[in-house]
Amino acid sequence: MSRDATSEQAWDGEGLRADYRKLRDALGSVLVGQESALDLTLAALLGGGHVLLEGPPGVGKTLLGRTLAELLETDYRRIQFTSDLMPSDIIGTYVIMESGGRRRFEFQQGPLFTNLLLADEINRATPKTQAALFEALDEQAVSVANERYRLPVPFFTIATQSLGEIEGTFPIPETQLDRFFFQIRLDQPEGESLAEILLRSTASEAPAPTRVLDRSRLAALVQGVRSLPISSAALQLAANLVMATHPQHASAPSATRRLVLRGSSPRGGRAMLLAARVAALADGRSEVAPEHVRRLAVPALRHRVVLNFEGHSSDAGVDGILSEILDAVK
Repeated sequence: MSRDATSEQAWDGEGLRADYRKLRDALGSVLVGQESALDLTLAALLGGGHVLLEGPPGVGKTLLGRTLAELLETDYRRIQFTSDLMPSDIIGTYVIMESGGRRRFEFQQGPLFTNLLLADEINRATPKTQAALFEALDEQAVSVANERYRLPVPFFTIATQSLGEIEGTFPIPETQLDRFFFQIRLDQPEGESLAEILLRSTASEAPAPTRVLDRSRLAALVQGVRSLPISSAALQLAANLVMATHPQHASAPSATRRLVLRGSSPRGGRAMLLAARVAALADGRSEVAPEHVRRLAVPALRHRVVLNFEGHSSDAGVDGILSEILDAVK
């Protein structure tokens, strides 16, 4: 694929790559031992998606959102989701305002109207409140009393959910999970990473992150990522991978037919390609290659593929099954 003359003039691969590395290095200097999670979060941010973080308490989920906001020229809000949280608590509501002896209704924006939102433990909120958030994720806008309000640009959500707990939680429906670019798993830190975290968290004063990109450079980076060409082989691979997750499809490998109940939506392929552009930029490549798509396939598909009973019983888990599918798709 080739760019037109206008995009050629606007394209500055070295400058965009330098901005990306600056942001990635600054983020990595604060969060230790979560390299893959940082790469995937930035890929979703620059690709225009949102991420769902999973992991045990204390591994840096909240720190990731707060640090990213401090490194960018963005507004930041955190919402702690609970069972009594109402949609109006996050979206906002109309209030009566009085001026010159006259009363009128005025919309007061809720914390959802921000650039970077940390939605903490979203599966503790009721389905009604979850639905209000997912409308914003999908459409970059919310509806209140027959009025539609656009959210700020950029709008990026880092959501977390409680793991290993059933009481007091409301599972996120499959159709809602599909709104997330990636489902990212943060591992329990070990060894040198754990020692470094303990050292930093017990220091007398932790160094504060400083801003590395303003709004204009962030917008240029997002636009530059979208301008990176995709090779025909990478495009075909993304399409083949999505089709290979559907057990009824003729091209489905044996792992899919045996272990998968429902396959990925087209959003899975879209997430792979957009994030693969970020990976190609980070690698210093001028075109997305199949290797970039393969690298992003598992986090893009793990929450979009539904396993059957045999699949849930498999020791491989969804990631292992997806790896089998990846190996089968050429």
